[in-house]
Amino acid sequence: RQKIKLLEWPSQSPILDPREEGAETTPDQCMCQVSPYRRHLEAVITKSKAFYSWINKTFSNGEYLLQSNFLCLTASFSPFLLLLQYHVDGNRAMFYVEDATTANSLLKVSRKITDKDGYKVHCCCLALMSYQALKSFLKFTVQCMSKRFDGSQQALDLNNIRIDPDLVSLNIEVALNRKNSMQAVIKIIEENIPELVCLNLSNNRLYRLDDLGEIVNKTPNLKILNLSQNEIKTERELDRLKGLSLTELWLSGNPLCNHFKDQTAYIRSDGQVFSVIGFDIEVSPQPLPPCKTSYFPTDEIKNLILCFLQQYYSVYDSADRQPLLDAYHDGAAFSLSIPFSMQHPSNLGEYQKDSRNIKRLKDSTTRFRLLKHTRLNVVAFLNELPKTQHDVASFNVDVNTFTNTLLSFTVSGVFKEVDGKSRDSFRAFSRVFISVPAGNSSLCIINDEMFIRNATTEEIRRAFVAPAPTPSSSPVPTLSATQQEMLNTFSSKSGMNIEWSQKCLQDNDWDFDRAAQIFTELKAQGKIPDVAFMK
Repeated sequence: RQKIKLLEWPSQSPILDPREEGAETTPDQCMCQVSPYRRHLEAVITKSKAFYSWINKTFSNGEYLLQSNFLCLTASFSPFLLLLQYHVDGNRAMFYVEDATTANSLLKVSRKITDKDGYKVHCCCLALMSYQALKSFLKFTVQCMSKRFDGSQQALDLNNIRIDPDLVSLNIEVALNRKNSMQAVIKIIEENIPELVCLNLSNNRLYRLDDLGEIVNKTPNLKILNLSQNEIKTERELDRLKGLSLTELWLSGNPLCNHFKDQTAYIRSDGQVFSVIGFDIEVSPQPLPPCKTSYFPTDEIKNLILCFLQQYYSVYDSADRQPLLDAYHDGAAFSLSIPFSMQHPSNLGEYQKDSRNIKRLKDSTTRFRLLKHTRLNVVAFLNELPKTQHDVASFNVDVNTFTNTLLSFTVSGVFKEVDGKSRDSFRAFSRVFISVPAGNSSLCIINDEMFIRNATTEEIRRAFVAPAPTPSSSPVPTLSATQQEMLNTFSSKSGMNIEWSQKCLQDNDWDFDRAAQIFTELKAQGKIPDVAFMK
């Protein structure tokens, strides 16, 4: 007996759902569309009773549902099989069947058959709901959401929607921790308010975000998401939301917050997912202390490092970097890295091939190859990098570790390239030097890590505003006796070296009082670089 028959239906013929108004059906025959493609394939099924309850079913391969052998297989579990409201969502085919018995028959063949590529076909039951109940559910859910929507702010407040009085009075439960409810809400958002900016899903007992992840492609303007007071246990759940361009994500009251000692620790841990992560706290956080330009544990270490940096970068910015051999240990190591972002590729092309960014490089052999070993290889590599001019006044130095036998410090600042295709391009850099004592109260580098990125607009604006003076054999040019005396006095009282003291006086037309006032103001603002005080 043939229970299911596939027929080619003329593309110009309208296809009506037998439950929609205007659709004509007979007691013995009904039609339902089962193809999402241009040419309509119809399942013609003999029926002898009305349709009262439908069950939403999902298969993981929509195209394979149209294969006659699969339809015949599923039909063997149920005397009659009718696929209603058939549609394809990605690689899933979704449709309704008559009752729970038919649904259970389909569940029995889940993962027992394969598609044309050899993959198992998975079948699951999403909801048990009559068609009329489904229509009522959607109708009143839309009405409830419209009352909670603020059009002026493009904000939708679904806080604790499962106990909304209007829905409870109708015996309707919108449980967003259930797949069918979340899918219905996302569908309503997609069709009615795709320009949504702010969404509040707090107090909805959410413990997993797989279903919410479908909103990523539905709301391109979504910036604020409130998931407070839910049951999210791990930060891995947030991976489902990576495609969102959020500026605020509220997570207070979730178990995952207990994994971190403070807010800062959480932001550091998960900073790769969202640019800003908010915590709904009752007490306003204390403002951050002002940023210090540099940190040195002692004046002796300060003078040692500043002297080293001045000598190092005077050679580095020269035409020949070969003398840097004297700065490195025989067994020194060096590595270079640049930022890696699929969304915002950088234009640091000359550094790309040598970048050892381990977020991009997974191959251990390549990682090892990009490490430069021994001082000869290190300096040879530095000679191949673009010629530069560093803004010494932009340097910030932080000492990380210091002992009698080891000194580790980070120097960051701005430089510009002075030759090649990227001539006059501004870059920002950060270098971590690990050094040991050397003769003549100097340092010997044993490890050098350099990070380079494009300079920001603000960094470019501030760069080379007060260039460091070039060393000369006669730092004090010919001056009058009065100017010479004023220069020595100013240097003594300000603590700056002769070069910077002379520059300050010259910029103020040798007005001692005005120069002293400007110096005091700039020093209070932290705008005078440490190199100005190195004598």
